[in-house]
Amino acid sequence: QLQLVESGGGLVQPGGSLRLSCVAFGITFDYYAIGWFRQAPGKAREGVSCIPNEGASTNYADSVKGRFTISRDNNKKTVYLRMNSLKSEDTGVYFCAAAPTCTWPMDAKEYLRWGQGTQVTVSS
Repeated sequence: QLQLVESGGGLVQPGGSLRLSCVAFGITFDYYAIGWFRQAPGKAREGVSCIPNEGASTNYADSVKGRFTISRDNNKKTVYLRMNSLKSEDTGVYFCAAAPTCTWPMDAKEYLRWGQGTQVTVSS
């Protein structure tokens, strides 16, 4: 059974960078698309980016285009989210999740397995 564990969150100043990691445990990682979601306090969960199982045709929310980059290393069973030029509005808990395919816009109901989340706080 596929399990996901996020790491890499933390406190960063505006304009700074972080790289989140999502490590998968289980033998079927290559079959899944992986998405990143985030949830700010008092707000709905938002789809940020998705990468299909072969790594092509990535998608990004308009709010992060040009600043965030999603990538995956199937040999390491890991998906990364590189976040540059961070803004205070990027603050939230970031979750990775697995789905059969990437669809856009991202729908949380399509995601079958979720990690526990990692906190990202952008503040001076």
